[in-house]
Amino acid sequence: MSFKSEKRGNETSVLTVDVGAVPGSHDLSAVKHDDDALLAQLGYKSEFKREFSILELVAFSFSIMGVVASVTSTFSFVLVSGGHVGMVFGWLIPCLFVLPVAASMAELASSMPTSAGLYYFAAKMAPPKYAALASWITGWANITGQVTLVCSIDFTWQMITTAIAVNTDGAVVLSAGATYGILLAILVSHGFVCSAATGILARLNLFYVVINGDIVLVGTTVAAIIALLVCSGGNKVSTKDAFTLFENNSGWTNNGWAFLLAFTAPMWTLTGYDSAAHVSEESAGAARAAPFAILIGVAGTAGLGWILLIAASFATTSVSDLLTTTLPLPMGQLFLNTLGKRGMLILWSFIIVVQFVTGAAQGVDASRVVFAFARDNALPGSRWWKQISSRTQTPVYAVWFVMVGAAICGLLGFSSAALSSLAGAAVIGLYASYALPILLRITSGRDKLVPGPFSLGKWYLPVGAIAVAWVAFIIVLLLFPSFESVTPQDMNYAVVIIMAVFLFATVSWVFSAHKWFRGPVRTIEEEEGPSAYDNKVM
Repeated sequence: MSFKSEKRGNETSVLTVDVGAVPGSHDLSAVKHDDDALLAQLGYKSEFKREFSILELVAFSFSIMGVVASVTSTFSFVLVSGGHVGMVFGWLIPCLFVLPVAASMAELASSMPTSAGLYYFAAKMAPPKYAALASWITGWANITGQVTLVCSIDFTWQMITTAIAVNTDGAVVLSAGATYGILLAILVSHGFVCSAATGILARLNLFYVVINGDIVLVGTTVAAIIALLVCSGGNKVSTKDAFTLFENNSGWTNNGWAFLLAFTAPMWTLTGYDSAAHVSEESAGAARAAPFAILIGVAGTAGLGWILLIAASFATTSVSDLLTTTLPLPMGQLFLNTLGKRGMLILWSFIIVVQFVTGAAQGVDASRVVFAFARDNALPGSRWWKQISSRTQTPVYAVWFVMVGAAICGLLGFSSAALSSLAGAAVIGLYASYALPILLRITSGRDKLVPGPFSLGKWYLPVGAIAVAWVAFIIVLLLFPSFESVTPQDMNYAVVIIMAVFLFATVSWVFSAHKWFRGPVRTIEEEEGPSAYDNKVM
């Protein structure tokens, strides 16, 4: 590790840390020591074991987005909003705009690899007078998105009920209460998994990479693509129809607006990649590994998802038949049509496993956000949520905070618009927390960032501007319901979830938090003096 002083104009000298190469390039213990030194420079004492290697961190990033399971869960969105065009271009267009968001976040994560993540970035990029407020807003938005994302991912119950319906030829149809019970069982199992030691979690996510096909060679995603293309035989639509046939089956008469609603599917899938930042305190070579995991995770998920949906578009001979299926998930009907009952159930079982691991990974991510926010005393009961188990070295109480919150959100499962509401709330909460620190980076924080190993250089401004503009657009879009005329059963409850948290956070800030919340709290005092960011920002 090396330190160097840097003079920028008339500004105070800055102490920066060179964290060296990624794990594997030299002694791992030295890398971990360098990571802890950099974390101390950022103001935090190291409390986790650094068990995640760069491969395991990339696997973790992939596992949260879980491409094959996510596409399966949200297939109805693209079917309704455009049909074949929704599948192909309703996925491609948002993915292209998510890449600037990911690149901007990767730059911030490389500079400041801490579990505090986004709300820490916001505090450091904001004007000192507003640093605490920026951190408060970003933190609450991120926690809202994290908890609702756990719940929406654990809509695995729809996969399980689909499998039961197919296996029994439709004879067994579970009630809403029974399916909610499945959700609770999944959340409890995830609670135990996420409370495990960091080393076990790292191995679990490496196992996920094997399940998901080592990304490009074998596994569930590639198997699904091949199955749809090969097993459909000559029963495919033409290339022209696969890419250009548009069908509006939404509740909106305007075709353009109906198509835009297809963006919900890729936007929900491409969430949670900030996880690489949130577990950076558990990673070796974090300043390099975190941005690498973010970029590879997003690009790989976007690419694989697009290929899978193109295959699905070719294999879909009738959009209306899939939409009128009695199965909870239309993708299940497509696999049943293409592979037959036995083949569908075999592939479907792997998709359920992928979805389970995806939910577990997201539970880890969300619990680290809760822990970090509580470490800075920003949550009611922070003294509990910031505790680290002496046995597992993980924030066990924070894990169960997330699972209980997700169970409460799961009550929306009794609404016909549950998935769209939860997906919308997750995307709005998470992307609002992504956009705020990026907005501050390209405005008040232009000269404040101490670059890490990954930097956008002079391109940070146009890339960041595109990212912020896209997030502003998508947030407005996802607040709209699926139908022009709505009922209590099919309304978009995302606005209810978001507004409830917004009102709570606002009231708390106005009447209390502004008096005592100061943003990220230093948990370590260094002999070397204040950190680089203290000199430049605080």
